[in-house]
Amino acid sequence: MLLAIAAVIALVLRALVAQAFSIPSTSMAPQLAVGDRVVVSKLAYRLHEPRRGDIVVFECPPAAGCQMVEEEPLPARAFHGLLEAVGVRQPSTEDYIKRVVAMAGERVEGRRGAVHIDGRRLVEPYLPPSTTTADFGPVTVPPGQLFVMGDNRGNSSDSRVFGAIDDDTVIGRAMLRVWPPTRSAFL
Repeated sequence: MLLAIAAVIALVLRALVAQAFSIPSTSMAPQLAVGDRVVVSKLAYRLHEPRRGDIVVFECPPAAGCQMVEEEPLPARAFHGLLEAVGVRQPSTEDYIKRVVAMAGERVEGRRGAVHIDGRRLVEPYLPPSTTTADFGPVTVPPGQLFVMGDNRGNSSDSRVFGAIDDDTVIGRAMLRVWPPTRSAFL
């Protein structure tokens, strides 16, 4: 009985409060490395809108060419969700993790090695000083969307490739890097 109660609590927390995600690629290096685990708050954007600089997890955009996975029956989804919640099973790699760079209505472009928002250079203290951004745009972010980019600008499939993402595809905000323990940190 105690095990069943613990399982229900883990599932509710995962569905409504926070979820662990594993980093599948180098697109957010050096901030996040392959295999790092982060805790993503599902409550953050119920309290406020996404902000520039936030690291967000979102559903794979259709323009990124994601494979549509057939929906599992509810018992299988619940079981797999429980295994993911306790860290026994790897979560899906169909979700993306990137940094919010521009908001709806803003004009974003890559120019002379840096990102510019509405004509002003974006200060990005989270990037290594040697980071350069290839020229792109300009792009005006449509209403209800966000322009996201990976920190590893030379190796990231992001809004420069698949376009701005819909606000409603954001799963949550990455808050903590919890694995490996030697690299634990607030994000």
